[in-house]
Amino acid sequence: MGMEGIGARVARKEDKRFLTGKGRYTDDMVVPGMKYAYFVRSPHAHAKITGINVSAAKAMPGVIDVLDGKQLQADGIGNLICGWMIHSKDGSPMKMGAWRPLAVDTVRYVGDAIAIVVADSVAEARDAAEVVTVDYEELPAVITSVAALEAGAPQIHPEAPGNLIFDWQIGDGAATDKAIAEAAHVTEIEILNNRLSPNPMEPRAALGVYDEAEDHYTCYTTSQNPHVARLVMSAFYNVAPENKLRVIAPDVGGGFGSKIYIYPEEIVCLWASKKTGVPVKWTSDRTEAFLTDAHGRDHVSKVKMAFDKDHRIIGLKVDTIANLGAYMSLFSSAVPTYLYATLLSGQYAIPAIHANVRTVYTNTVPVDAYRGAGRPEATYLLERTMEVAARELGVSPAELRRKNFIRSFPYQTPVIMNYDAGDYDASLTAAMDAANWNGFPARRAEAEGRGKKRGIGMSCYIEACGIAPSQAVGSLGAGVGLWESAEVRVNAVGTIEVLTGSHSHGQGHETTFAQLVADRLGVPLASVNIVHGDTDKVQMGMGTYGSRSGAVGMSAIVKALDKVEMKAKKIAAHLMEADESDIVIENGELKVAGTDKTLPWFQVALAAYTAHNLPSGMEPGLKETAFYDPSNFTFPAGCYIAEVEIDPDTGKTEIIQFVAADDFGNIINPMIVEGQVHGGLAQGIGQALLEEVRYDEVSGQLLTASYMDYAMPRADDLPSFKLSHQNTPCPSNPLGIKGCGEAGAIGSPPALINAITDAIGVEITMPATPLKVWQALQSAQPRMAAE
Repeated sequence: MGMEGIGARVARKEDKRFLTGKGRYTDDMVVPGMKYAYFVRSPHAHAKITGINVSAAKAMPGVIDVLDGKQLQADGIGNLICGWMIHSKDGSPMKMGAWRPLAVDTVRYVGDAIAIVVADSVAEARDAAEVVTVDYEELPAVITSVAALEAGAPQIHPEAPGNLIFDWQIGDGAATDKAIAEAAHVTEIEILNNRLSPNPMEPRAALGVYDEAEDHYTCYTTSQNPHVARLVMSAFYNVAPENKLRVIAPDVGGGFGSKIYIYPEEIVCLWASKKTGVPVKWTSDRTEAFLTDAHGRDHVSKVKMAFDKDHRIIGLKVDTIANLGAYMSLFSSAVPTYLYATLLSGQYAIPAIHANVRTVYTNTVPVDAYRGAGRPEATYLLERTMEVAARELGVSPAELRRKNFIRSFPYQTPVIMNYDAGDYDASLTAAMDAANWNGFPARRAEAEGRGKKRGIGMSCYIEACGIAPSQAVGSLGAGVGLWESAEVRVNAVGTIEVLTGSHSHGQGHETTFAQLVADRLGVPLASVNIVHGDTDKVQMGMGTYGSRSGAVGMSAIVKALDKVEMKAKKIAAHLMEADESDIVIENGELKVAGTDKTLPWFQVALAAYTAHNLPSGMEPGLKETAFYDPSNFTFPAGCYIAEVEIDPDTGKTEIIQFVAADDFGNIINPMIVEGQVHGGLAQGIGQALLEEVRYDEVSGQLLTASYMDYAMPRADDLPSFKLSHQNTPCPSNPLGIKGCGEAGAIGSPPALINAITDAIGVEITMPATPLKVWQALQSAQPRMAAE
């Protein structure tokens, strides 16, 4: 099965339906009697609600009902919550403000939902929503994290005085301060990590269906983890009992983290279906997505990196303020803490690290995990600081990194993480060779002759994937375990169904998971079917995020396959009158080693179900379940090098080449991995050069609520990428997989900004738009002339 199994470049099975328009997304779902929803949303960033009048809207044509937050509250529907408890360094718990699915007394960002209109059509619902009258008493708004902490800033939640959610720390402050005091050189830099909108191709959608006869709820939704959605909506939001609630996430067109969470719309559509007696569907338009989908990043940090006389790092001190927006989203508290500060050692042996993180409320869209979730923020901070340090020290940025690499594994960092395996020299060397690093001075001179500014920059990233183990994350405040489940069902004719708690929203699970089974059992890829995304079919699962599907989800499948293989071998040994230890599986057959005795796979499967001749005491059937809880994170790593050319007259940056050398451990399907890297690189390049969510700092109005204002990378913004893979297999899971889904978005922004600052000789913040680069060049000219 080498042509279809592990390591093969198999075309994605699922692409046939996607490319022919046969995908089935939430908005494609139609049920009898279905009606449509539109939400009344706040036009103000901060205001008290003094009255709502829905009588005119209810009288509009086609309107079924208009429901508001007081009705929802009266029915006992709970507040949205953050599922990861963080304690401040003084021991006090985080200050979680109340987030009602429909605002009752106060709105806290533009787009905050106030009421839902249910009507025969979307157009009728929208028209009726426009005549709902809401009386507001406007309040002052605060938009930026730094301003939110200032004395006299508008108070957003009474539960969080001064808008401070928590003040958290990790590492050894005294040792770090001592290292800085004794250092031969200290690099200091302020780092801004710009706020982003996730922009998956498919907007969010929800369809709530209440069956009165069965007292049962069904929610179709664009979710990365439908089981967690069911758990939270039943256990915490009081929407429905868990055994009365089915959550289905059909085809999902991208998520990037933004579809991990439970939003007000899913809750309200389910509730509205019961209130109105009709199924209720809502589909976001693109402006609603900008207004309501959880944003990412938005950190302000101050860094001190201390070096000894030999240019070895001896200490790192970081102070970060993270903007969490108007409310705490489901995993928001973990992003700037355990997913960020624990990666601040990067690829480097740093003996003393201390990070202090303050999180704040502002009158903006809630902020949560976005592709990489904390790891891009940590890598950007560390790799920008390394680049600045290399320039200040007058040494090669490559050699400064190489001198400080970790070389002995396992390696315990000062900030919790224990790196299990890696070879950072190999990735750095591969990237430098592919980029022709030593030939850059000649290329720069040639560009200068054409009036262009050329620069080169690198980034050495590490990330933590497959967040685990459950006991450990539980001790750190996580509200759920982070294991995964799998069930392998061998049918009577030998075809196989794999039920997985992982959920695909573009990762190609239907192909790679099937490749694993085909490789293990020697059966054709076409005979393996992957089932996911339905809580009535898959017993339980934790979903897909944090590059966990391979390392955790596929490891659960391996455990279930172990059990299936063991039982199949027992049956085959019994039927062929052989010793079980002599049975091998090859090319879809079970064989007695060293003989010509064989049984085709389907015949063993059939024997398991006919049960006419099974070993004594064996139960019929061939179906096994497994749960897998990892013993450690996995640690993908790599080196990225960007080379850019800048037109000083326009400030436009052209990426001349981009090299990515990654270590993902063992790879199931190289083609799919390359696609994941390409997508991540595109998003990282978008952050570095183009993308930024912007608000008016007085009114709190979102200024980037469409693609006319929020610049996304296009094909002509991207080069042809040069990819390579080094492999140090992960020792903590049975497949040796590390994960690949987020790497591109983590390593690319610092590589690009390092290249741009190398080209123009001036520090710059993301996004490095043409205007910002041009202004930096203009500001540098008088200074350069004076020097």
